[in-house]
Amino acid sequence: MVADALVYHPSVAHYLRFIATTVGRDKLIRTLQYFSRFYAWYLFRTNSPTATIVPWEAIKKQFGLTRKLLRVGKNVEHFKAAATAADSKNMDPVLKYCAVGRQLGYGIYLTVDAVTYLDSAGIRPLAGVQKLQQEAIKAWIAGITFNIVAGVYTLWKLRQKEQGIDKKDGEGVVESKKLER
Repeated sequence: MVADALVYHPSVAHYLRFIATTVGRDKLIRTLQYFSRFYAWYLFRTNSPTATIVPWEAIKKQFGLTRKLLRVGKNVEHFKAAATAADSKNMDPVLKYCAVGRQLGYGIYLTVDAVTYLDSAGIRPLAGVQKLQQEAIKAWIAGITFNIVAGVYTLWKLRQKEQGIDKKDGEGVVESKKLER
């Protein structure tokens, strides 16, 4: 299949290793962005002059745009993870579909987010950017929903497994301790 040839190509793996290095940078920038947001809010709540608040609002906005730029291209990682989960032969079917749905949701979100970057940065205004952002949010919510369903399903399976263990038996006690972890 052509999609498999593209997804498993060595250049894709190399690209994903390069993109993965931005995670640390994203965490640092997110911390600075959220501090700027908090400090601007604090200055506003303490009735500071607008001239004092504006720089912190600008910092918050610029770090937000920087983080958005760092996410450009990360959608490929999620599409590859979706293809890998779909190809998995030994995965529980419910968890498999949830993994594929989650990764596709995040991949679509990041794809649309990259398209809206041009408008957010003021490079090229896009007609209907609000609609695109709403669709991106829907895809993100779909990804989160699949993740929640997978978590609830996993807990349900663990509870079923725990109920089937004979705790009077020594091996059953050991098995129940493993499940508690």
